[in-house]
Amino acid sequence: MKTQPESTTQSPEQLLNDLRALVVETEKMLAGSLTEQAGDAVGALRARYDAAQERLGELYAGAKTRLAAGAKCTDEAIRSHPYESIAIAAGVGLLLGVLLGRRGH
Repeated sequence: MKTQPESTTQSPEQLLNDLRALVVETEKMLAGSLTEQAGDAVGALRARYDAAQERLGELYAGAKTRLAAGAKCTDEAIRSHPYESIAIAAGVGLLLGVLLGRRGH
């Protein structure tokens, strides 16, 4: 896969918009009559699809890397402060229990 600088990497919303545009163009092509230009259009659509698929793979790889780094940082924080971590987890659990309990009534 190619690696792109952060400034040119598309957001997931932009990628979804590109994929929607690709679907619209495909529907237009299939609705119209097939001509000699259809082969060129199919080639162009295939190239755009491949590019979108590559960008999606890059987004996935980046998210996976960031998730792993976040999990490692969280693990280190919990191991360095175990009692504080237990207290925070108990507090969050109590708060969620109270909120969900009130919601059920």
